[in-house]
Amino acid sequence: MTGIILAGGKSSRMGFNKAFIDIDGKPIIHRTVDLFKELFDEIILIANDPAEYEELNILTVTDIVKGAGSLGGIYTGLFHARSEYSFVAACDMPFLNKEVILRMSKIAGNYNVIVPFAVGRYHPLHAIYSKKCLKPIAEMIKEKDLRITNLFKKLKIKKLEEKDWLPSGPILSSLDNINTREDLHRVIKSLSRFAQV
Repeated sequence: MTGIILAGGKSSRMGFNKAFIDIDGKPIIHRTVDLFKELFDEIILIANDPAEYEELNILTVTDIVKGAGSLGGIYTGLFHARSEYSFVAACDMPFLNKEVILRMSKIAGNYNVIVPFAVGRYHPLHAIYSKKCLKPIAEMIKEKDLRITNLFKKLKIKKLEEKDWLPSGPILSSLDNINTREDLHRVIKSLSRFAQV
């Protein structure tokens, strides 16, 4: 399986590149790459400016189709991946959980997409996609339909609900991401609370 990291977002709500937010002494992107090196034979980073990530020493590519958002990032990653299946994560997820990802990968062979559904919504940027997604994604991009969840209507998917995860703590923390400064403050607060225990 290939590990794909999407780092192409504008981070407009934060005002700076979220991938380099320091979490417990290490930038999120470094935490993700280190974890992916344990899990996957191949890692692909999708970024607007590959030079920013040169020090990571991993394959870094830009979007094949510009302006297609996260869906375009998934397409680019799947296009370049050597594996049939790829685990896709956003660059702003500080607590990706190895056991959760391994558990998801074990059921990959029977589906085109394996995606968690938690807290009332899908989490398409913490999901496994097969190369069978390439054609429908290309059609969606052509039609300017960039909503990833619309892809799920076209394919055989495994929707992983909270009841599938007992206990649900690891999946919920693995899905956590930093979109806003409020999210960042919440994560830092939880880390300091954890450190005091």
